[in-house]
Amino acid sequence: VSVLLFVAAPYIRRYVAGERCKSTARLEGKVVIVTGANTGIGKETARELAQRGKVIIACRDIAKADAAASEIRTETGNQQVIVKKLDLADTKSIREFAEKFLAEEKELHILINNAGVMLCPYSRTADGFEMHLGVNHLGHFLLTFLLLERLKQCAPARIVNVSSLAHHGGRIRFHDLQGEKCYNRGLAYCHSKLANVLFTRELARRLQGKTSTANALHPGSVSSELVRHSFIMTWLWKIFSFFLKTPCEGAQTSIYCAVAEELDSVTGQYFSDCQPAYVSPRGRDDETAKKLWSVSCELLGIQWD
Repeated sequence: VSVLLFVAAPYIRRYVAGERCKSTARLEGKVVIVTGANTGIGKETARELAQRGKVIIACRDIAKADAAASEIRTETGNQQVIVKKLDLADTKSIREFAEKFLAEEKELHILINNAGVMLCPYSRTADGFEMHLGVNHLGHFLLTFLLLERLKQCAPARIVNVSSLAHHGGRIRFHDLQGEKCYNRGLAYCHSKLANVLFTRELARRLQGKTSTANALHPGSVSSELVRHSFIMTWLWKIFSFFLKTPCEGAQTSIYCAVAEELDSVTGQYFSDCQPAYVSPRGRDDETAKKLWSVSCELLGIQWD
């Protein structure tokens, strides 16, 4: 058995690693924002894109972000890797980030909504939203709203939302969006990832006819810090790390959605392993997508027509 495993190991790893982004598209003169790029998939996405153009690392933890940016600058030789503070669990921070960005940067071509939380014990954001919903969905919803005009001005532009296969287990529970009546942290994560898919779908519909696109993706099961809130998951992730993607492998579909030439006019789609993937029936429900959009605007106190 051990001999068989030894022989099979490279093939297993190759299968687990999945597809790589093959595009060599350059991003000279273009500006990319990657949220949560101080670690994991986000950091590897920023590292790869920094070999092509200017990257803004948008993170809550400035010390970690500075360390990541410094490492990426040294490795790529690109000094245009810039850190800006963004706490997606606080709408004040999101507005401050957008205001500062729009004042300092005249261009924005790619927005990668990558940051996220997973399996948090019940907690609330600064604005009182349940943490998964607040960070994974509402935070990026508001950020996209605040930056959309700049993206349109710099079109062709792309919005990339990092969702998950977990969206298949999600439901948009309008009667209990904040999880006050019933809370399960695993399901809360699934619900927020479904919200990412529905947000992408409705945003793409609204952008039809424009030269800006919105797509969502599943990065794969990746060995990262995302499971840090669960001792059991952290333990399992260590034991089965051989069967998990590395952060670099997990970043490939984000990179693909950001740069692949064949996606220039593709919008409203969901990808995995650098190819279109199956979306759950709930993720294809246009009425739920429209209602979620409306409720999200209400919760954030914005008008987005």
